[in-house]
Amino acid sequence: MSHELIPEGLWTGDYYNEGTGQSDIFDTLKEECGVFGVFGHPDAASLSYYGLHALQHRGEESAGICVADGEHFNYHRGMGLVKEVFDKDRLESLQGSMSIGHVRYSTSGDSGLTNAQPLVFKYREGNLAIATNGNIVNEPKLRRELEMEGSIFQTTSDTEVIAHLIARSPKDFVEAAKDALQRLVGGFAFLLMTNDKLLVASDPNGLRPLTLGRLGDAYIFTSETCALEVIGAEAIRDVAPGELLILDRNGLREERYTEPGRKALCAMEYIYFSRPDSDLNGSNLHSARKRMGSKMALESFIDADVVTGVPDSSISAAIGYAEQTGIPYELGLIKNKYTGRTFIQPSQELREQGVKMKLSAVRRVVEGKRVVMIDDSIVRGTTSRRIVNLLREAGAAEVHVRITSPPFKNPCFYGIDTPDRRELIASEKSIEEIRREINADSLSFLSPEGLISAIGGYDEHSPKGGLCMACFDNDYPTQIDFNGEEKMGCSC
Repeated sequence: MSHELIPEGLWTGDYYNEGTGQSDIFDTLKEECGVFGVFGHPDAASLSYYGLHALQHRGEESAGICVADGEHFNYHRGMGLVKEVFDKDRLESLQGSMSIGHVRYSTSGDSGLTNAQPLVFKYREGNLAIATNGNIVNEPKLRRELEMEGSIFQTTSDTEVIAHLIARSPKDFVEAAKDALQRLVGGFAFLLMTNDKLLVASDPNGLRPLTLGRLGDAYIFTSETCALEVIGAEAIRDVAPGELLILDRNGLREERYTEPGRKALCAMEYIYFSRPDSDLNGSNLHSARKRMGSKMALESFIDADVVTGVPDSSISAAIGYAEQTGIPYELGLIKNKYTGRTFIQPSQELREQGVKMKLSAVRRVVEGKRVVMIDDSIVRGTTSRRIVNLLREAGAAEVHVRITSPPFKNPCFYGIDTPDRRELIASEKSIEEIRREINADSLSFLSPEGLISAIGGYDEHSPKGGLCMACFDNDYPTQIDFNGEEKMGCSC
């Protein structure tokens, strides 16, 4: 299909789901990536397939699986959804009892098969495959140093940096990996695999989620526990900040590559990213989001006729708000699940109307009603305005917006693809100005204290309950300034 026939901004790459970035109809935060690993199971590839399918919401652009049989690697990566990249014959060709897999989200500018993971390398000790979720803030500085020392990079992915650090070390694989991990600053969950070893590492602050599970005698590693449920595995524990797990023919060995820093698990995992059937640190996401909605009701009650949530991430919070207030919860907004992230329209004039291809207001539910619309966040404000206007067009008498997070004011350096600070509406405007911008009758955000209380129980001895809330309060748990060479967002 000729790209010349497609209005500018509606399709930004050669593949479906590729590089939608800011051109997507919805300006919601872009998902992080998802990783899944298996050690000690004869059907490692199939388990990875089902695990990645459960993590599909964390990345719709590309998928990949690499399998080791003790002597050789077999791997396949492709652009698109997991079910599009792999079929029965492809999975049967991936023989081995150890595997790592990856799903990647859409980003603008760095899309393409070259950056699809797991990345696979040849070095002096044989094969090396790496999959990661997150972002290395000091990656540009490390990359420049490595290039000055003679390294030649093949991708723009952060992940390649650690491969070069390992390859240039005179130490054995495990010790080289420890040294390499110590040089990284940021939020990351790494799976590193050779022909006979699997290493699993979490950043010193535990910014990115990573869980250890068991399936019989096999070990499973995943970004979210929902993937364990799919394959019938049992969740054992979260990989600790600064921890390095080493799996080989001798079994599992638990070590550290560095001392843990301030615990700071990404609060947006609770608010938005993770599936509601996943657990984080023993807390179920659906229950946590219901508590956020309940807290929102206690902080910012408004008399209304119906409560509705913006699908899908805000449904749980809307139920919590409704239960707390006694206002009926209704499905006032319906999401069309089959449009994908991007679609072709015949004219630019239809772009604003294109939102209706992804989301519809239920007229019989909202017409003539005072509606409380629950959403998880406001980024630029354009999505909120479109949804509020959808409800008004469907006849809503009033639309009161309640956001179950504090105002999103600061960019993320740890794996969320956020806009520049100047594009974040809450960093430039007051709550009243945002209310007018999105055309709502009233607008309230959940307080930071309310959010921490609603999540509850993660780590009462750590600041902010062990959460990273830098996107709300500008308090970053790591160094983020590297003399202009720092990297923000996600480039795994």
